[in-house]
Amino acid sequence: MKRLVIVALVLLSVSSFGQTVQNLIDKVDINRLELTVSEFSGEQPTLVNGNEVTILNRQQANNDLAAQYIKEKFQLLDNLVVTEQEFNFNGKNIIATQTGKTNPNDIYLVCAHYDSVANYCADDNATGTAAVLEVAKILSTQCLENTIVYALWDEEEIGLRGSNFYANYAETNNLNILGVINMDMIGYDGDLPGQPGDNDFDIDVRDLHGSLSIKDDLLALLNTYTFNLNPIVVDPGTIASDHASFWSKGYPAVLVGESWETNDESIYYHSSADRLSTLDLPYFKELTKLVTAYMATKGGLLAIDNTVTTSITFISANQNGASYQWIDCDTNTLLTDETNQSFVPTENGTYAVEVTVGSCMEKSDCISFNTLNTEEFASDDFHISPNPVTNILRIQTNLKESFSVQLFNISGKLTLDKPLNNIETAIDVSSLSVGTYFLKIKMNNTSKTFKIIKE
Repeated sequence: MKRLVIVALVLLSVSSFGQTVQNLIDKVDINRLELTVSEFSGEQPTLVNGNEVTILNRQQANNDLAAQYIKEKFQLLDNLVVTEQEFNFNGKNIIATQTGKTNPNDIYLVCAHYDSVANYCADDNATGTAAVLEVAKILSTQCLENTIVYALWDEEEIGLRGSNFYANYAETNNLNILGVINMDMIGYDGDLPGQPGDNDFDIDVRDLHGSLSIKDDLLALLNTYTFNLNPIVVDPGTIASDHASFWSKGYPAVLVGESWETNDESIYYHSSADRLSTLDLPYFKELTKLVTAYMATKGGLLAIDNTVTTSITFISANQNGASYQWIDCDTNTLLTDETNQSFVPTENGTYAVEVTVGSCMEKSDCISFNTLNTEEFASDDFHISPNPVTNILRIQTNLKESFSVQLFNISGKLTLDKPLNNIETAIDVSSLSVGTYFLKIKMNNTSKTFKIIKE
């Protein structure tokens, strides 16, 4: 019997290896890109400052919601320092910096503008904004040799004002910017959305300050990894987008975007007809993958393994000789007593580990662990209302046993923990701040988590 048990453990064990550039390219998520563009262009509501809002318009005098949305997205990520760079009465750049562990003064910058000229403007430039956020989400999980700056500019549409301000700042402070990738309109391809076609895209470049080497690196990446893209090198490239601000200050830069050179730019340019439905999402994903590959390569991945191995009884970090902190991903809570390389869950759930080696901390993906003999409640065992809630949250159940409830805020902080045994229970949440919470109900070996919106 022992031999059979050992074989079963081996068969059920799942392991993976440290992150490579290919691993990171594979993490670009078309559904996440679509959701970000949908929220940022006003196709659907989103949460900003804990309130449900619709970002319908991002014109320079009316885009504070857009700026706050970007800031909050960056703040959810590890290893980033987020700043607002105000450069006039209305103008505000949102910048996130991921400091390199080996060469902190060597900087690579990926950027896009977030302002618009009309309602919606999905392609121009919610696509570039979404791509910068996607690259940041993926690379912020890694320790890098060099510094990456993720920048989203304001007031591009009225004279490249945000990027000009930053480029002046960089020149004045002698920032060692080694390469700039600017993304402006990267979601439209004239073929039917999602259908095979030419997938042309432009690399706008000039023989200025080493910019040609960025073009060469992009072309090399296209031959190193698999992309469904056809590059069109435009030299001399346009000066009508934010990369030109860096050319003027002596920095290497290129523009990556849909192919204006072959007259394959969005036919809805600078109008409120520039909607999500007009985009070719697979094409948009391919361009985001290419820029992710460039930034990961130039950032320089350090040899830290943030992957895990799972079995039917435990999860183990693959990196040896590190410090460890396990996390409950369902509630974003640190499991304070779980700091060993291996973790034995006491209940099914989704878990991750922070692995720290020296000054380098990387977080694993969230891993689903569901091999314990526990079950979730049936969907009708508990009824939670109202949701969204303002003052009183009611929990109704026909089950007779006692149960407990825990309420976590969006940051994973426990705000309520109490046993209950009534058929109908009212919880006063009037003193809580508005925002998203997670209500976890537990009874014996059974549990379920509900997402709650506090208004």
